[in-house]
Formats: sequence, C-alpha cells, structure tokens
Amino acid sequence: MTNSNQLAEASDQARNALDLMERHQIPATPKNFAVWHAYLDGDNLNLVNAIDSMLASDAPFSPEQNTEFFNKFCNGNVENELKEMGQRIESAVAQVSAFMGIAVTGASQYGSSLEAFTGKLAEPQTPAGLSNLVTDIISATRTMIEVNNQLSHRLTTSVKEVAQLKKNLETLKRESTVDHLTKLFNRKWFDQVLDQSKLESDSKSTPLSLMMIDIDFFKKFNDTYGHQLGDQVLKLVARTITDCVGETDTAARYGGEEFSVILPDCSLTQAMEKAELIRKTVAGRKVTNRNTGKVLGQVTLSVGVAQYTNGEPAPDLIHRADQSLYFAKNNGRNRVCTETDLG
Repeated sequence: MTNSNQLAEASDQARNALDLMERHQIPATPKNFAVWHAYLDGDNLNLVNAIDSMLASDAPFSPEQNTEFFNKFCNGNVENELKEMGQRIESAVAQVSAFMGIAVTGASQYGSSLEAFTGKLAEPQTPAGLSNLVTDIISATRTMIEVNNQLSHRLTTSVKEVAQLKKNLETLKRESTVDHLTKLFNRKWFDQVLDQSKLESDSKSTPLSLMMIDIDFFKKFNDTYGHQLGDQVLKLVARTITDCVGETDTAARYGGEEFSVILPDCSLTQAMEKAELIRKTVAGRKVTNRNTGKVLGQVTLSVGVAQYTNGEPAPDLIHRADQSLYFAKNNGRNRVCTETDLG
C-alpha cells in the first residue's frame, strides 16, 4: 500500500471514529478518541465486546464509562511510551559511554606519541630529522585537538539529550499515575500505594486507615447543570481533599464521583477527624456558574472510614470502608461513618 493510500485509510478511520462518537454524544477528547479508534481497529476484542454490549443494551456512554474504557483497554499506551522512553535513555547513555571510550583511546594514543617524541629527542638528530619530529608531533596535537572538539560537542549534545529524556520520562511517569481531570492520583496508583502501605503497617506495627468519599446526588447535578459544571464540582472536591490531608496521605480519584484517601500511621479516630474536616469544608462552599455568577447550590459528601487489620487483603479493607460509605448515604448523606457504625 502506498503512503497516500495509507494516509487516506487512516483519515477515513479517524473520521469514522469521530462520527461514531458524535452519534453517541461522546465528547471528542483525546482519550475518548483513542477508545473509539481502537474499537474500529478491531484488534482489541475485549474492548470491541464491551462497547458492542453497551450498544446492544442502548445504555448511555457516561463520562465515567468512557474513562473506564480508556483505563481498562487503552492505558497500555502510556506503559509502552514509558518503556520506549527508558530504552531511548539507555541508548543515549550508551552513546555517552562510547564517546568517553573514544576520548580515552585518543588520549592514550596521543600519550604514546608524546612518549615516542620524547624518546627520539634524547637521541642525536639531524636538523632535518628534528624538523620531521616536530612536524609529526604538531600534526598529532592538531588531530588530538580536533578529535577532542568533536567529542566535546557530541558529548555535550548527548548529555543534554539524556537530561531531556529523563525529564520527559518523569513527566510520563507522573501522567501515568494521575487522573487528568482532578489531578489526584488514579486508581492504578491507589492500588500500588495501598499494597505498599499495608506492608509498612505490618512491618512497623503502625495504624493504617482508608477513607472512601462520594459526592451526594452527583448524577442529578450533572443531569441538571451539565458535565462542565459537574467537572467543576469534581475539581472543587479534589482540591479540598488535597488541602485537608497530610503530606504522607495519598488522595486518589477512585472512579466517577468517588474518591479515596490512604492514611498511613493514622488511627480510625484520627481518620474520622480528617474526614469530618473534608466534609465540613466542602459543605461550606457554594458552587457557582462561572459564566453567569449564579450560585447553583451546596455540594455535600458522604464518607466511609475503616482501619486496616494486620495481614488482611486490600479488598477487605476497601469493602469495609465502602460499607461505611453506603451506611452514611443510607442514613441521610452529608455525614461521616466508620466501620464501628456498621454494628
């Protein structure tokens, strides 16, 4: 297939993906486009089956569902980029090492030339012979200077490239662990941190608590005022959580309008106090339409808190915190409940 045919085919598929997204009222964000482009490719059968199932049931494609599709089926692209970036860094570092090796070899050869020159100077020389010796050592010196200049330039360029690649790698790593909307950590990072926090709690015999947070009536707010204002609420809650937790705590967007906070070295009582601070702070703020200035109302949270039991699986701790959260929602919302309330 010629390049022009490949370009035409790729353009057609991109347009088809955008047409499908428009038909199902899906915002044309880069991540959503990646999902639907992959769907049309047909290579990811699990993604194809998941979307086909949604289409067959005529279920709406909510922002939460779109995000779930990307995280579950397409987020491997970030991992591939990380792997590729790591390989490029290895290659650049190897190049630096090669340049250093060339420089060492050149210096060794020049040293040998100087040693030979010194030895011959100690011998009787005719004027012509001495002139030839000086000409040879000047030529060797010029060659050495030229080689060193070239190596210096290449080395400087390679060092800069390594530094830039490392910077890009850190950016990619950060992006792979952060939720793009709220800037909190994502579910993948949450799972990793929770496993590590459990190990530390077991080894140090320190308490570990988990907080699960849900925005009350968020779907109703979204349906009434639209997804843009819904996103504004998610950001407001995320900022409040970040402001209220400590530096050693890990706040994450667990999914949709649900958030979680891992609280190392924190008892159930201390975790409840932090949860109350978050709840009260959010409840004390008003959501306004930035375009009109109109106050849209109050946002409230339901929070569930549980404390880790030495050696228990992570899903058990999450389940208890979730149960506490739903207990709070079933008993009036806008409140904090802990596993002790479950009876």
